[in-house]
Amino acid sequence: MAEAQNIPVGSTTAGSIAVAAESTVVSRMSAPPSFDVADFPVPHGREEEWRFTPLERLRGLHDGTAVAAGEGVKVTVSAPDGVVVETVGRDDARLGKAGTPADRVAAQAYSAFEQAGVVTVPKETVLTEPIRIAVHGEGGVRYGHQVIELGAFAEAVVVIDHTGDAVLAANVDYILGDGAKLTVVSVQDWDDKAVHVAQHNALVGRDASFKSVVVTFGGDVVRLNPRVEYAGPGGEAELFGLYFTDAGQHQEHRLLVTHNTPHCKSNVVYKGALQGEDAHAVWIGDVLIEAKAEGTDTYEMNRNLVLTDGARVDSVPNLEIETGEIVGAGHASATGRFDDEQLFYLMARGIPADEARRLVVRGFFAELVQQIGVEDLQARLLERIDEELEASV
Repeated sequence: MAEAQNIPVGSTTAGSIAVAAESTVVSRMSAPPSFDVADFPVPHGREEEWRFTPLERLRGLHDGTAVAAGEGVKVTVSAPDGVVVETVGRDDARLGKAGTPADRVAAQAYSAFEQAGVVTVPKETVLTEPIRIAVHGEGGVRYGHQVIELGAFAEAVVVIDHTGDAVLAANVDYILGDGAKLTVVSVQDWDDKAVHVAQHNALVGRDASFKSVVVTFGGDVVRLNPRVEYAGPGGEAELFGLYFTDAGQHQEHRLLVTHNTPHCKSNVVYKGALQGEDAHAVWIGDVLIEAKAEGTDTYEMNRNLVLTDGARVDSVPNLEIETGEIVGAGHASATGRFDDEQLFYLMARGIPADEARRLVVRGFFAELVQQIGVEDLQARLLERIDEELEASV
């Protein structure tokens, strides 16, 4: 698979790099972030941030016609001792602290939820078992808000598992105190007709470490918008993702890492596999280095493996730099077909074609699956990859 700087091989869209002297740069052509829905015009698909998204399949989430109804979404939290689990009203000061809605759906979700879930890990608490949040759709339309907050020097792993059927718009906030370490695994394993649009906001404290692993398999349309900012120097963010896009599915991941504080790091690696007619994956990776963020060290990469004809990938890495006083910054994107030479190599050694195909795809995703660190979840996801491959045989 060939890699190219700026222009993704096999992609329908070229990447770009811009060096800006002002605060108005390429990734901010959309309306400024706001909690008010009225500040965002109804999208029509011509806007930069919506041009890849099939608006007609969002079931009204983008234009205000989606009204909360039906059985809704059941949220269950399982947490070790010492973790505080709350349900709070809209006036809780922690809501929206990690970030502001960046598009109309996120603003609609913020204005429409009735109660929010808040999970707090007290300062200096080091958890040895993960916090598990099960989000199960039971039909209908719902808006949600979830906050995960770690006190100073706390350490935790959080698994958010989405299953069932729903039309869901939500905001998820991650607030890391100074020196805290948080790993979040967000799994989108929806039923075939589900629609899921969400903004994930991470506010990383001084010398804190944030790792996000996003895994997307199911759903008719899934559009996720992970965003990271830093509350103090020395923060580190790692954003990993894997997606397996089947026939007719639209899976879109739009990332923004804003380096707004000196001496912080970020690393982004997303990988996807696609198969089937009209399978469509979109990856947008934006990294902004503000003028005051001297000493930044950042890199982002997206790779896509196209398994069959009829699938489409749009991969757009963007890097915007407002200061030359950085440690390093780069990006890469690559899209390629299944490597027949690898398949032939394995088959020549007596491995059946189906098993060889499975091994190649597993190897492609192995680096990211290992980042999860939760054994039972890793095994489940590898099984799901096998299921996807078997369905295409």
